Amino acid sequence: MTQTESVALGATDLGSTVELRDVVRDFGGGVGLNGIQLAAAPGELIALLGPSGCGKTTALRALAGLERVDAGSILIDGVDVTDEPTNRRDLGMVFQSYSLFPHLTAGANVEFGLRMRKVPTAVRRERALEALELVGLGQHAERYAHQLSGGQQQRVALARALVTRPRVLLLDEPLSALDAKVRVQLREEIRRIQSELGITTFFVTHDQEEALAIADRVAVMRAGDIEQIGTPEELYRRPATPFVAEFVGLNNRVAGDLSAGVLTVLGRRLPLVNSGLADGEVLAYLRPEDVLLASDGIPATVVSTSFLGALRRTRVQLDDGTELALQHAAHETPEAGSRVHLELAGTPVTATPAPAAR
Repeated sequence: MTQTESVALGATDLGSTVELRDVVRDFGGGVGLNGIQLAAAPGELIALLGPSGCGKTTALRALAGLERVDAGSILIDGVDVTDEPTNRRDLGMVFQSYSLFPHLTAGANVEFGLRMRKVPTAVRRERALEALELVGLGQHAERYAHQLSGGQQQRVALARALVTRPRVLLLDEPLSALDAKVRVQLREEIRRIQSELGITTFFVTHDQEEALAIADRVAVMRAGDIEQIGTPEELYRRPATPFVAEFVGLNNRVAGDLSAGVLTVLGRRLPLVNSGLADGEVLAYLRPEDVLLASDGIPATVVSTSFLGALRRTRVQLDDGTELALQHAAHETPEAGSRVHLELAGTPVTATPAPAAR
């Protein structure tokens, strides 16, 4: 065995730079990609987040070489691979469907890519076991797919993608077929493994909680464009557009007034995230946790309250009929019908011009 062959997966420097430069995919009227630009640093995990049909999977497939690019270029480590076939891009891919071979054991499934590369039997078995150990399935190498749970099958699929030591890992909604508890466990495991290996990763999801929990940066997509890219905190705290504010997390849309750059909402002045709005009536996006219960302030009536474990979500109605959702500590227990007072936290908000009256 050569020195290169004996290097453990966890000790290999796998991070690569990835760039999508003005990438266009035209489906002839359908949503494709409208010249998106995206760059990943070595070892970075970027989540592509958005509703169905926004172009996130198309972007991943273009990067993988599974989707033709009509314009623009794709570079890995500075080399243009736009016209290279998938098998020459050195990528690992995990899809929503596990796609395991039912007649092969977990170990043999993981070995498959190495066998296609004509890696010697002893080396590929060692590396396959190493990959299974990495995902916590070292004791399951001899089991067949039907003997594994859904979460275990997806771990095998992940091990199979990692065993070839790809430069880039692509994950296309790999957790959507799993139940909620297993999804949380496996996403944390994916993040641990990705960080340990330092492999550049793209993770497609429509689940905003999943994207915020796992990614270094999140690219929010809409109709073939990237609306905003930033850290989870940046997207949540300073959404650049109303679409991002609506899609990432919960929001209250509240009438406000903008005058000489000063935003006033419910009689309080608030910092404004997005610039360039004309003076006049606007809709401001307030996070539920930024509307606070107070001893004095804006009067309201409690409509309903829900216990969510570590916190409570309460809906109130202001005297002018406006309804707001609050998110607060679980030990605060306002009763339906009771009168309360509210205060605004003063966190910067995103706003959009109010719709014209009909």
